[in-house]
Amino acid sequence: MSEYLPLIAGGVAAFIITLLLMKFLPFSNFFIGHDRGRLYAEGASVNIGKPTGVGFYFSIVFAVTVVTVNIITGFRSGIIYAMILVVAAMVTGVLDDRSKEAWNEYIKGAMDAVIALFGSFVAVYFFGRDFVFGLTGSRIELNVVLFIVLAFILYIVSINAINATDGIDGLSSSLTILTVITAAIVAQINGTLDKNGLLMGIALVAVLAAYLIFNFNPSKVLMGDAGSRAIGFFVAFYLIYLKIPFAFLVICLPFLLDGGISVLKITIGRLTKRKIIIFKSIITPIHDELRKKHGYSVKKTWAVLVSAALIIDIIYILICLLLHK
Repeated sequence: MSEYLPLIAGGVAAFIITLLLMKFLPFSNFFIGHDRGRLYAEGASVNIGKPTGVGFYFSIVFAVTVVTVNIITGFRSGIIYAMILVVAAMVTGVLDDRSKEAWNEYIKGAMDAVIALFGSFVAVYFFGRDFVFGLTGSRIELNVVLFIVLAFILYIVSINAINATDGIDGLSSSLTILTVITAAIVAQINGTLDKNGLLMGIALVAVLAAYLIFNFNPSKVLMGDAGSRAIGFFVAFYLIYLKIPFAFLVICLPFLLDGGISVLKITIGRLTKRKIIIFKSIITPIHDELRKKHGYSVKKTWAVLVSAALIIDIIYILICLLLHK
């Protein structure tokens, strides 16, 4: 039990520090901006002027906690590099959140691509190119080039899907908490959860839980791109680290259905110069569909999407348990 004390202590410290930072927002004039509103986003006007980009605080606390406890419990350099990339993803979001006008999507895409490429190399160099199928536990080792390509795609999809989902108070952070917990449980079932994996899971859940206290409807602060892009990168890395990257298709299904469809719709529309528009009858992200077409409140929308995610996660875990007997 004593070997897990540093992990627990790190999680408690991360929660308390993030709580204090969310409360007082120190040096906010330097690090965070104010929400400009989202074009076409249902109900976005209520957030205009709120402090945004507070993901800066919890991303830093998360990365520092992981690095510190990692050094104490047994240094693993790959984890350090991964945390540097989490911070890099956060910085790109901070710069966007702080700018007077929202950045061009191509600039964001280019920065995402650079971070995703580095993340792919870190993953294959430090953690290998093998993985397991979460449901069955079957192991396979990929060709280096194929691994890097698939990891790159996973990072890009995760960053953009989670970023697009961050449009309802408490939604993105709640779904991420469920994702991390489910991933850790599935990895434990498959025997791929080690202390570093547990450490990263505990640390992220801790900082997001503290943030959620201030972000639950009606929110006082918003994570902004600084938080959503850092989280998006980490979720992809976490699944790769735990050797269950294909579990993303199930565990992160709520992100894919909510934010992912929106990103896909916009991308196809731009690539075809709006000659092809998919899901014409659906407002995306899906949380806007629920609010605008069906009249759901913010809290009801949050409850529906989070409940759906919880059901998916529980079913996935139960199937994993049954197939591993």
